Amino acid sequence: MAQQLNVGIIGVGMAFEKLHYPALKELSDRFKIVALCDTNLEKAYYWGKILGLGEENIYEDFHDMIGRKDIDLFDIMVPIPLNYIVTEEVARGISGTGKGIICEKPSASNLKDAEAHKKLPEKYNVSIMIAENYRYNDETNMIRDMVREKKIGDIYYFIYNRILNFPDEMTQDKFPAREWRQYPEYPGGAILDSGIHDLAALRHIFGAIDRLQAFGKPQEAPYSPYSVVTVNLLFKNGIPGLFSFFCAGKEAQAPFIGLRIFGTEGMIYLENRDCGVINIAYNNGTSEQVPYTPQRGYYNELLNFYNSKFHGEPLFVTPEMGYGDTKTVLDLLKSISEEAIIPVDEEPHSIQTGKAPEKTAVY
Repeated sequence: MAQQLNVGIIGVGMAFEKLHYPALKELSDRFKIVALCDTNLEKAYYWGKILGLGEENIYEDFHDMIGRKDIDLFDIMVPIPLNYIVTEEVARGISGTGKGIICEKPSASNLKDAEAHKKLPEKYNVSIMIAENYRYNDETNMIRDMVREKKIGDIYYFIYNRILNFPDEMTQDKFPAREWRQYPEYPGGAILDSGIHDLAALRHIFGAIDRLQAFGKPQEAPYSPYSVVTVNLLFKNGIPGLFSFFCAGKEAQAPFIGLRIFGTEGMIYLENRDCGVINIAYNNGTSEQVPYTPQRGYYNELLNFYNSKFHGEPLFVTPEMGYGDTKTVLDLLKSISEEAIIPVDEEPHSIQTGKAPEKTAVY
């Protein structure tokens, strides 16, 4: 039987319910939830009852929980402005104990805190993972493998169109329904909260970004200053591409634009993250359909943390990488406001020290 890590949860909101808890449950032979913390005690007690935890394991203040010797891992899922604040205080409290932290993305709501966040592992001698699930999703890693192995030859360019119907999802049991997302206290609103996923995936596939130029269509809605942003990206490997993020409506015609990568020998096409198939079309008229299981990022990130703890596997998404993802979004917003081309990654290593699994699937 595998050795279990005892987990303390900080924040039992939607990210816990819909994302982290199902993955923790699937990996229950390796992870055991032993304590819960939330400022909404009623919600914490609700989950405590589901998990069979006594009242002594339910907390309103995470400071009262971090001193527990039986907790091996703290999983932090709080509103974006609190990500750095809570992670820093937990890291300070468990410094040098061998305990670890998983913190949701983005690593911070501003560049200063994101830069401070990336220094926390060394400062406090604590293992910290940023839970950027798009970097752990099977399709992202499979496409990265295809690009690296020149499945479609040398890459010319890419286009990536992402749609988030925020107004519609505000009325459903989805993340935009949360008030702190509808009236965000962080720059970019939905762009930083959701668009960061897609930019992280592109950085995972293509590497460090040399510079970008962005444009936006302003809107009055509080959830995002722009209904759409379009970004011209130039990666340090010379690959250019266009990323568009539209958060105020829907894409009416299928198949969706999605991610399309053009190479000297063909094209890779992913309609969306949940479609379950990566399409490869070759210039000679042949094609491949490569299946994958959607939404495995949360499972894979937990497995990576476990293997890092017990088997010496490196953490694939560190606060340093989270800093780069956050900076990319903030640089995008800066480019729009300043009407300028903005340099992004000073050094390629800021992306590529994080190593993904060598293979995620056979294709």
